[in-house]
Amino acid sequence: MPLLPFSDIHNLPDPLPLLGRAVAGSSNFNSVGEDVARETLEKIIAEALSDAGVKRSAVQAICLGLSGVNHSKDQEKILGWLRSTFPSHVKLYIQNDAVAALASGTMGKLHGCVLIAGTGSISYGFTEDGREARAAGAGPVLGDWGSGYGIAAQALIAVMRAHDGRGPQTMLSSCILQSLGLSSPDELIGWTYADPSWARIAALVPVVVSCAEDGDQVADEILHNAVQELAISVKAVVQRLHLAGEGLTLILIKKF
Repeated sequence: MPLLPFSDIHNLPDPLPLLGRAVAGSSNFNSVGEDVARETLEKIIAEALSDAGVKRSAVQAICLGLSGVNHSKDQEKILGWLRSTFPSHVKLYIQNDAVAALASGTMGKLHGCVLIAGTGSISYGFTEDGREARAAGAGPVLGDWGSGYGIAAQALIAVMRAHDGRGPQTMLSSCILQSLGLSSPDELIGWTYADPSWARIAALVPVVVSCAEDGDQVADEILHNAVQELAISVKAVVQRLHLAGEGLTLILIKKF
């Protein structure tokens, strides 16, 4: 989380100086639960202020771009958490992280399309007249198959299929087991369901990439399909908003 100065919006330096910074785990309550998400946000705000040497009382506005914020009910949930911590005069702005990602590549102008490929994936677009559309970004169960979680989940499935004799043999089997310190694909069952958090599963993506680079066809197909899914999500947003043309701005964000 960056802490930026906004005391005089009419005379801001470009680029803006970074006053403080903090890093933490996931704040997506759909993945880690509301209690963990709230604790993460409170911790990271406190650490960013501390890193900047700024007291909480000096805060005038907070703008958060968060994964998992998909509609007004989600925004109200986060606003409720912040209102219990900051006084009423502090201005609060809550958006999906895709909105912040798009703005970061357009100097704040919400026009164009952004693709985020990380633990999850989402494509989000805006028109100049304020219309917006999104594709994917609904979590792994509902089809973020171009995401890190989707890639890793398909790799784990491929390992189990190879182990059962339902699918082709793959380097993913030995490489994933070695990376996790396991001796048999059967142990993947316990490992997976002991903590099926999205980020934990997605952390296997580098293993999949390494296997693909070493010529494993199964790993290569998983990555190829993931890229296709990401492209489809961008195409869906562009078509719905009629954004296609030479003037299309497309921002790409990788968060693995």
